[in-house]
Amino acid sequence: MFSSVFTCLVAAGVAAAATSPLVSVKNGSYSGVYNPTYHQDFFLGVPYAQPPVNDLRFRVPQSLNSTWNSTVPATAYSPFCVGYGGDDLGHETSEDCLYLSIVRPTTTAAGSAPLPVAVWIHGGGLFEGGSNDPRYNLSFIVQNSVEMNKPMIAISIQYRLSAWGFLGGKEALEGGATNLGLRDQRLGLHWIQENIAAFGGDPKKVTIWGESAGAQSVGSQLLAYNGRDDGLFSGAIAESGGPAVNFFPSVVTGGYNSTIFQQNYNALLANTSCAPTLNTSSSLSCLRSLPFAELNSALNNTASPSAPYPFVPVIDNDFISTYPSIQLSKGNFVRVPLLIGTNTDEGTAFDPTTIPQSTNADFT
Repeated sequence: MFSSVFTCLVAAGVAAAATSPLVSVKNGSYSGVYNPTYHQDFFLGVPYAQPPVNDLRFRVPQSLNSTWNSTVPATAYSPFCVGYGGDDLGHETSEDCLYLSIVRPTTTAAGSAPLPVAVWIHGGGLFEGGSNDPRYNLSFIVQNSVEMNKPMIAISIQYRLSAWGFLGGKEALEGGATNLGLRDQRLGLHWIQENIAAFGGDPKKVTIWGESAGAQSVGSQLLAYNGRDDGLFSGAIAESGGPAVNFFPSVVTGGYNSTIFQQNYNALLANTSCAPTLNTSSSLSCLRSLPFAELNSALNNTASPSAPYPFVPVIDNDFISTYPSIQLSKGNFVRVPLLIGTNTDEGTAFDPTTIPQSTNADFT
């Protein structure tokens, strides 16, 4: 679906100095990059939340609380959120990762009709990947929208992954630290509502759009807070996925009462210097205080009872009220048009574990 024109995004800065697009949002002004090849403006690495580091680690994302008078460059992608998989190879990762990137047609001018907006939520099993993966470059999509005489703005968003975004256990529940990756996405959507008009976008025409874990995220946003409609989007696209919790074969049923989440939390804690705080009220605050390198190493070296998906969305009676199937049956979801389907060859990577394997000998 995506054209591999990532190199053009990186190289665009060479020609951008004299024609840098400018926007003013609630907190201040940004300068972007003009790409003459695609006649598009890029605003890359725009923060939508405070960095979730230090005491904000394992906490609900916090809105930006600073303003500035100078113009801040938005000309480079942010690092991936910390993850653990092949999609992360060759990419810088960081805890400080709650950023989004915006691609718009350069013809989007002040006074022109606001454009519809598509918000891309990347996949990766909720444990790997990032919005600036070259496969997710949005220039091709925006270019095609212009050629179809249906121009639009496209946004890609980053959110916390693995334990950083989906920590389980009673400590996470009691500390309000559940489903943080989904909450990141939610705050990003609020930022878009507040600021996209400055980029020429229409906040009343925002479509959320994702693939695999991104599609699961789309479904979760439709059901969030028992289907509460906060006016954050007017349409949804889910490619090869939908809302689910406890949906991996290795994760048993039981909602948040499943012991598997506590086992994963305890296993992680045991591999850190916070091990003495096991079963105490201070364990989560201890994890917040750990040096990044120690916690990252522990996550890389902790054998999980529910591998390969130890940290997933959970029913917390808050962001996720109950099983999606129950919510859907009761009609507790946001009423917007939904396009849903499966991508070609989406399940190929899972075949070796789900169906008997054929060999050349079987066909001779």
